[in-house]
Amino acid sequence: MKLLTALVLLILLTACTSSGPKLDTSHPSVNHDSRIQFVVLHYTSTTLEHSLALLTHGEVSSHYLIGAEPPTIYKLVDENLRAWHAGESEWQGRTWLNSSSIGIEIVNPGYRDTPTGKLWYPYTEGQVQALIVLLKDIVKRNNIDPRDIVGHSDIAPLRKVDPGPLFPWKRLADEGLGIWPDANAVAQRQASMMDNLPSVTWFQQQLAQLGYGTPQTGELDVATRHVLAAFQMHYRPERFDGQPDVQSAAILQVLNHQR
Repeated sequence: MKLLTALVLLILLTACTSSGPKLDTSHPSVNHDSRIQFVVLHYTSTTLEHSLALLTHGEVSSHYLIGAEPPTIYKLVDENLRAWHAGESEWQGRTWLNSSSIGIEIVNPGYRDTPTGKLWYPYTEGQVQALIVLLKDIVKRNNIDPRDIVGHSDIAPLRKVDPGPLFPWKRLADEGLGIWPDANAVAQRQASMMDNLPSVTWFQQQLAQLGYGTPQTGELDVATRHVLAAFQMHYRPERFDGQPDVQSAAILQVLNHQR
């Protein structure tokens, strides 16, 4: 009798501790895609040691960190979890991109101010190669559109300038990890626009079409200048003053046409 009572109690205890409802999984839907829609690239503005401390025990985080010497790839947050790297942000109409992106930080000092302006620091060859390998894996697994590999400055142009004008966007695009305008097409469009610079409204519309969160005011306000500067730093890093010009217009038009 004691043995029977113990057996009954064991069965009841097992039933009570089983978790969740019984689920029928025989009808999976085909209507879904990856939670991860974007990859956002950053520089850390500090050393490897400080970067690791900030990203693991500070108020921010990222999924990956790429060191410099040697260019080690550190996995800090599982891709299924939300890392806190994007903050207030927008791209392709999506906002607050922490929930829909993978963040990659790269150890780099960023810049230092000098009497003649900002002095930007380059990325090492090892870092670039490590980033390419990592990005190819992420993009393949999550089916990410190349135009959705972006910089922090692209998604938060009023607040951020990383990964900066020395970031090798064209090299990534040559590897299928981003987009880049065809130089011949840009030259042709630029020649045709030489005597007819588009309006600010046109620039705002084209920037928004490319993915940037852009005011639609028809005025060259502070926000629009910041967005245009972020675009220029990405696609024409030799000059990113935030002023509308024919070359910027030609690049915008070619990129949106390539789309």
